[in-house]
Amino acid sequence: MNYAEIKKFDIANGPGIRVSLFVSGCLHHCRGCFNEEAWDFKYGDLFTNEIENEIIEALKPEYIEGLTILGGEPFEADNQKALLPFLKRVRQIYPEKTIWAFTGFKLDDELLGDSRASITITKELLSLIDVLVDGRFKLDEKDISLVFRGSKNQRIIDLKASLEQNKIVLSKYN
Repeated sequence: MNYAEIKKFDIANGPGIRVSLFVSGCLHHCRGCFNEEAWDFKYGDLFTNEIENEIIEALKPEYIEGLTILGGEPFEADNQKALLPFLKRVRQIYPEKTIWAFTGFKLDDELLGDSRASITITKELLSLIDVLVDGRFKLDEKDISLVFRGSKNQRIIDLKASLEQNKIVLSKYN
């Protein structure tokens, strides 16, 4: 997997100060996407063990609320395979930190349903994430007043509660 960018002091992609990893590769190609260069799976640099270690170290300060994964598309199959061991490691080292993920895939229809994004490890990957912002960006529903999302159709989901209750539970940030 390649990554497009790492932001070590991000305040736009989840609550508090966060470390954000922008993965490369996305097949959605949403019109008006803010990160079009990250559509290319080869864009950016290789996500190596050294980069993982750099992110792990960046998460260390108490004032860092957690990690956000976005892109590109974290739930493209190859990206899931690279992210699963990394998120397991983050969860083990920092159980108190929150993990957010942004995806163009819908949780109920695509990630938990029958789609190219639903692979053998998807449910395990989802179990490591606290909050999921789902849904493709829609330019005609763009609203700059929204917090932590770009268009009105996107949902901020309390993923832990949703998986436990087997239904979509919206986050307090919605």
